[in-house]
Amino acid sequence: MEYRKFGASGYDVSCIGLGLAALGRPGYINLGHEEDLGHAYKLPKMEAQTHAMLSLARAQGINYFDAAQSYGKAESFLSSWLKAHPEEEVVVGSKWGYYYTADWSVHADKHEIKEHTLERLDLQWPESRQRLDPALKIYQIHSATLESGVLENGAVLERLDEIREMGYVIGLSLSGVQQSVVLEKALAVKVGEKPLFGSVQATYNCLEQSVGEALQKAFDRGLGVIIKEGLANGRLTSRNKATYLPVISQIARRYQTTEDTIALAYILSKPFVSLVLSGAAVPAHLLSNVSGSEIELSPQDLNQLDGLRMKPAHYWEERAGLAWN
Repeated sequence: MEYRKFGASGYDVSCIGLGLAALGRPGYINLGHEEDLGHAYKLPKMEAQTHAMLSLARAQGINYFDAAQSYGKAESFLSSWLKAHPEEEVVVGSKWGYYYTADWSVHADKHEIKEHTLERLDLQWPESRQRLDPALKIYQIHSATLESGVLENGAVLERLDEIREMGYVIGLSLSGVQQSVVLEKALAVKVGEKPLFGSVQATYNCLEQSVGEALQKAFDRGLGVIIKEGLANGRLTSRNKATYLPVISQIARRYQTTEDTIALAYILSKPFVSLVLSGAAVPAHLLSNVSGSEIELSPQDLNQLDGLRMKPAHYWEERAGLAWN
């Protein structure tokens, strides 16, 4: 496993991390999620599966784990694993600003609700810290957008600065067609004449490349860059039958590997990437994802994958149509 510097933080992180969005709750939008969980949604079963995945990730050299309060019991499952493995030195990132509302159901009207208020921050921050310290190092605004006004909320920004002064890296995650615009705005945010943000988590893959230039700018300014949805919620795996899949499949055959491996190798070839998250929920998928760190794609293959880019509006419209399962 390759390790990379995480911006100016001083942390060394594995180039592949494990995200817990698909492990901490019964419902998620990844293709085949229901199959991965085997329809087994009882808390002890899901906690045991999460623990097994975390242990396998560590055995593969992964030292970065990503959670959020809206990921159901992800923080709690990670907390109990950390307590059972106090010898493990890992870097944990979590997020505030969404809360989980599905009541452990796959078929909820709403699975999570956004609330970028000081009150929500003051509620969620102590809970995350209690569960995840001392492994918690990175604390992020979950899906910062222009519409939520969070980057203009002075009280929230000052509170985040107080958390930063306690030694945590403050970050933000991005989503939607305006990722680049939001990131540009975030890079200008200062509190006490110091830039507030030390990390950014964005959706970037061979279908959605629009934020690449902004991520390079953030990386050059010393931010750690986390890539989420590198497999486009399963659309860049053999579970999908889209017209762009044959291109990836052909490349995968040349390297004697799988589509997901190629998709993650593509992301890791970009100079601005600190790490890319695997969203795997079962061991076979995690092992396949990890092998993406071992593939060096040729310039010709990279050019082919670059050519798969979609218009952002098309990408995000397609994503919005994915079913919770």
